[in-house]
Amino acid sequence: MIYLDYAANTPIEKEVLDTYYQATMKYFANPNASHTLGLQAKEVIDQTTKHIAEQLHVLPEEIIYTSGASEANNLAIKGILERYKHRGKHVLISPLEHNSILSSLTKMQENGFIVEMIPLKEDGQVNVEKMKSMIQEDTILVSVCSVDSELGIRQPIEEIGEVLKDYKYCFFHSDASQAIGKVAIDYQNVDLITIAPHKFYGMLGTGMLIKKKKVGLKTQIDGGKSTTVFRSGTPELAHIVSIEKALKIALSKQQEREIYVKSINHQMLEQLKQYDQVLINRTKYSLPHVINISLKGMKATKFAQMLDQQGIYISTKTSCCPVETPSKMVYALYQDRQRAMSSFRISLSHLTTEKEVQDFLKIFDQCYKECFGNGKI
Repeated sequence: MIYLDYAANTPIEKEVLDTYYQATMKYFANPNASHTLGLQAKEVIDQTTKHIAEQLHVLPEEIIYTSGASEANNLAIKGILERYKHRGKHVLISPLEHNSILSSLTKMQENGFIVEMIPLKEDGQVNVEKMKSMIQEDTILVSVCSVDSELGIRQPIEEIGEVLKDYKYCFFHSDASQAIGKVAIDYQNVDLITIAPHKFYGMLGTGMLIKKKKVGLKTQIDGGKSTTVFRSGTPELAHIVSIEKALKIALSKQQEREIYVKSINHQMLEQLKQYDQVLINRTKYSLPHVINISLKGMKATKFAQMLDQQGIYISTKTSCCPVETPSKMVYALYQDRQRAMSSFRISLSHLTTEKEVQDFLKIFDQCYKECFGNGKI
C-alpha cells in the first residue's frame, strides 16, 4: 500500500491518540456540570484552550470548537452574512474555495447576497489589485483560502489583510485547513480562520473557527451550553486536548518536515516531467506537499483506478467534489476544461518514504505505458 492522499486526511499521531484516550478515561464528566468532576473538566478545557491560543497567537475567547472545517466554514460564512446583512450583501471570494464555502454562499445567494470571484494571476494567486477595485461600499466579506486543496498554492494572506484592515465592516475569512503545519502565515489581519486538525495528524470530527474579538457572528446551532456563545453543544474535552497536542507537534516539526517533503517532491517531479503526455499543474507558489498533474486526453478517474488496483491511493480532486466533474481549481488556473478533467492530485507527507516514491514512479510508468505506449520524451 502506498498512500499519497495526505491532503484529504492524515493518520493520527500516536501521541495525539494517546492523549485523547487518557483524557477520555480521566475526564469523563460533563464540563457544564456544577459538581467537582465537572469543574475539573472545565478547568482542563480552559487551560488547553489557553495553550492553543498561545500557539496560534490569538485570545482564548476567540476560539470556537467545531466538528470540522465544513462546520467552521458554514459558521464563518453564514454567521457573518446574517449578522451584518444590514451593512451590505456583497461578497468576494477566490475561485479556489472549498465546497463548504461555495455551498454556504449558494444558500446565502437565495437571500439576496451577491457573490463575485476575484480573478487569479498567472501564478495562481488572487489578483490583489483587482480585488481592491472590486470592493464596494456594501462588501461585507472577503474569503480567500490560505492554501488550496488541489494545487497547494499559497495565497497572499498578509497582503490581503493589509488591504482589508482599513475597511471596518468588510471582514476577512481564510480557510487555513491546508496550511497549518505546512507553511508559516501571519494571520494578524484575518478576522476568521478555519482550522482542521485531521489535516495535520489530528483527529477527524474536530475543528476550530478562530473569530477575532471585534467580529460579531450569528449563531448557527442553538441550545446547550458550550465554551462559547457562538456554538452550542456539550464541549468534547478529549477532542480539545487532542487538538492541542496535534497542533503542538505540527508547528514544532513544521520546518524539518517541509525540508524532507521538498526533497521527495523534487524527485517525483523530475521523473514525471519526462512523460510527454503529462502536464504539471503548479506555480512558484505551490507548496511541495501537493503535486497535481494532468494526463492529456485521458480522464483522471480511469488512471486513478489503475493506480488503485496496484495499491496506490491518490485523489482526482478534493474529496468533497463529485467524481465525474472537472477540477474547478485546475480550470480556474488554466481555463482548460480537458486539462481540468484529466487532473489528479498526489499529496505527500513526511511519512512518505523514499521507497514509496520509487515504487510509485515504477508503477506510474507501467500504467502510463499501458495507456500511451513508450511516451517519454
